[in-house]
Amino acid sequence: MKKLLMGNEAFAHAALEAGVNVVAGYPGTPSSELVETVAKLHGSGAARDVHVEWSTNEKAALEMLAGASYCGARVLFTCKQVGLNVASDALMSLNYVGVGGGCVLFVADDPGPISSQTEQDTRRFGAFAKVPVLDPATPEQGFAMMGAAFDLSERYHTPVIVRPTTRINHASTFFEVADETHGRPLPAEGFQKDPKWVIFPKRAFEGHGEINRRLAQIAWDYAYDPALAQFNEMFEGGGEGAAAAASAATTGTTGAVQPTGGEGAGRTSAAGQAARNAAPVAAAPEAGAPGVEEPRVGIVAGGVSVAYAREALALLERQAARAGISVPRYRFFAVGTPYPFPVETAAAFAEGLTDVIVFEELDSVLEEEMQKLAGVRHLPLRVHGKLTGAANDRGENTAENIAGRLGRFFDRTRAALPISPHEDGGASTCSNKSSLSEKMGSEVYPIFSESAESAREEVPPSSRYSSEVEGTDSLAALAARTIGGGTLSYDGPLPVRPPVLCAGCPHRGSFYAVKQALKGREAVLCGDIGCYTLGNAKPLDAVDTCLCMGAGITMAQGFSVVEPHKKSVAFVGDSTFFASALTGIANAVYNGHDVTFAILDNATTAMTGSQPHPGTGVTLMGEKRRPIVIEEVLHGLGVQHIGFANPHSVEMSVAAARAAIDYDGPSAIIFRAPCIQLKKPAEPVRISTELCAGCKKCITSIGCPGIGFDEGRRGPKSGERGQAFVDGSLCDGCALCVQVCPFGAIEGAVGFGGAVAVEPAIYTPNPEPFQTGEIPVVLADERNDFQETELRGELDQTSDEVLGAAEGSLEEGGAR
Repeated sequence: MKKLLMGNEAFAHAALEAGVNVVAGYPGTPSSELVETVAKLHGSGAARDVHVEWSTNEKAALEMLAGASYCGARVLFTCKQVGLNVASDALMSLNYVGVGGGCVLFVADDPGPISSQTEQDTRRFGAFAKVPVLDPATPEQGFAMMGAAFDLSERYHTPVIVRPTTRINHASTFFEVADETHGRPLPAEGFQKDPKWVIFPKRAFEGHGEINRRLAQIAWDYAYDPALAQFNEMFEGGGEGAAAAASAATTGTTGAVQPTGGEGAGRTSAAGQAARNAAPVAAAPEAGAPGVEEPRVGIVAGGVSVAYAREALALLERQAARAGISVPRYRFFAVGTPYPFPVETAAAFAEGLTDVIVFEELDSVLEEEMQKLAGVRHLPLRVHGKLTGAANDRGENTAENIAGRLGRFFDRTRAALPISPHEDGGASTCSNKSSLSEKMGSEVYPIFSESAESAREEVPPSSRYSSEVEGTDSLAALAARTIGGGTLSYDGPLPVRPPVLCAGCPHRGSFYAVKQALKGREAVLCGDIGCYTLGNAKPLDAVDTCLCMGAGITMAQGFSVVEPHKKSVAFVGDSTFFASALTGIANAVYNGHDVTFAILDNATTAMTGSQPHPGTGVTLMGEKRRPIVIEEVLHGLGVQHIGFANPHSVEMSVAAARAAIDYDGPSAIIFRAPCIQLKKPAEPVRISTELCAGCKKCITSIGCPGIGFDEGRRGPKSGERGQAFVDGSLCDGCALCVQVCPFGAIEGAVGFGGAVAVEPAIYTPNPEPFQTGEIPVVLADERNDFQETELRGELDQTSDEVLGAAEGSLEEGGAR
């Protein structure tokens, strides 16, 4: 059937159609939807014979999948780019040992970055681990790559990485997908015991040789095997005949404009060329063919930059045709198999060219490969890209930006002028560091300007380029006027919309309570990865450091050693607690570090889409399990002081935080209240115009987006100062502001998680066998809907009734 699917949804269908048996990963934007789609299809009965799970972290996921692969199962691992760091220990060894059934790693990179702490490039990681990498340019190509990746993995017994980026993951288009899929039948013999599965040093030495040999063969396959060579495509365009063809350019399903060529222009799929004459795939039209102008310049692109560059070329050719200017003949090389690099295909592409410009996102992987090719094969080829200032050195590419850079590239090569800050007549390198540094702030290379927005510039190089090349046929100036200006440019910068904690988020109360408990004391507040990273923003200002998942727990210990006069507090979410915090907590107990762990338990993995985790008591496949109880884990690790508080109660939370902070040695405070996405909101609070004094404390102390300030509002106590107001569409009724207001001006019904001033609870081990009934508010319901949980309550149950059950358990000792 035909379906409109997001890229990640399409990748899930592709893996299922390839017969995947086991899927596992850890949530991380922009990769999460793949696993969720498999779970949804499995739950509906459309995907049969497949197991899918959210694992506790990426390392656990990949190691579990390695075991399944040894049994002959096809397995799929998913994570975002930084998640591969967590799984790297397993990956490095897995490649040496090898796999049984096909093992594909779906690793989503995040240029920008949009929702990540780094812009690391998984293509580099693939080369480091010596694992083949496929890099889709469109969701459709990614769909095809998934099946090819499983086949490649099984052919060479190697893990294979498929590396989409955010715009591929989240773009949508139509796909023909199977109504029902089945996991591939498992081999009858199952796991076969063999010394090769045990990685002793001798086995590692042998495995390294196997890796090197298969990489050489895979590079050859990328050039000559039609099943893989189809992902490396070459075509030619431009020239005197491009004007007529440009007017007929069309747009494909993904929105990328298809390339057009002039008279004699050729477009050759890698597979078709290989099948016809067994020459390197995507070889250019034969030299000297009648009516064919030989291209002297080339364009190399990888990943989504292929689509951007194709669209940029079509835009540039169309505008040039209208202006009576011709785009020079060019050769285009779309690289879908960046590692191992398809050297033979690249050599065929480079034949006869003098200059090549490379567009790719994140690192200069393809640019360096082209430089290496030019050096090793002694080609008179100049390579331009990130390293020479000819392309964005970081962030995302856009069609408009590439169009401007292509215009300049064509202008300068046609006039035989230098394109880059430094050129020595051969392959470009960054040898003259001081010279490049001097150029990096100049107008000629705007992407390196000191402006904070330079790396995200959407408008291509401006019309100042028109003066660089004499004449009226400057393509750079044309691009600046027509593509970078007019309807494709913005009149001014867009409003800044920084991310904030949601109105009613329990983390806001947790941060506020800790800051209040620390008043008068020096402290370092270590954050972690999750929604609560936003505690860094003012006015909360409660996160001083954030490095990577789980790092806050152990970084706090470092601060306590070097600056013992300051109190070290580490914030960590419930999902991150299970994923990355346990070894750090054990380290604190073992070494006696004086730190306080503030565990923000909102019963979900909120930031990535409210996925379940080991503390929720439900698996991704909807199976009920005994929840792993955070306080029991802390007690088992040796933490002696474990407190509890409802973060919506300021009095309770401050008291609990103060008790934990005053404890000498490792201590913990669990702030327990559900994510607002998992519960029904209460009635919005109201601000009395008679009582509001316009002091703004409700804004400057907690920073809730549901509260604004109207300078024109008047009242008997506020006078000319203005008054605060509540946005009823945002207010969740958490009542935190009710407790913060010093004048009692904010009123309303106490909502779910509202101001219940009770004594904070202290954990005491439960000697009785675990009873499911003792667990408030975390079990998922019977309908296998991961957004709906008992935190929302039954339809005939009020928010206060649901809260009462939770708070009753806190008063009894807090066991879940």
